[in-house]
Amino acid sequence: MMKSLPKTTKGFESLEVYQLSENLADSIWKIAREWDHLAKETIGKQIIRSADSIGANIAEGTGRGSFQDNRRFVRNARGSLYETRHWLRRAHTRHLISPEAVKLIRPILNELGPRLNAYLRSIGQVNQPVAETDVDEG
Repeated sequence: MMKSLPKTTKGFESLEVYQLSENLADSIWKIAREWDHLAKETIGKQIIRSADSIGANIAEGTGRGSFQDNRRFVRNARGSLYETRHWLRRAHTRHLISPEAVKLIRPILNELGPRLNAYLRSIGQVNQPVAETDVDEG
């Protein structure tokens, strides 16, 4: 069994917004694994990819050489969050997600959106202010 990586390392792993994205992706993975073949092949693959993409974009953005690149990847992460929310709505409508799973995921979703926006606002703020059009509350 593979040992999980510590979340205290420096870099993107220490970002709370990244850790929230990991929690969401891992929760969705556990839920989708229980679905039947059709649900896994359609909604399951899509929702897992979009949820995994949130953290992947945060990680990739921190590895870029400029604030502008990092901000672009955080915007991509936010887009992946919206896509994940779409797939969760489809899964809920199709009765694939239990009320218990909704109770688990909803608080993460409710926190992750504002955290992504706050992180976006914080990138490069020391040297350059964030334009209002860069932050989309959602």
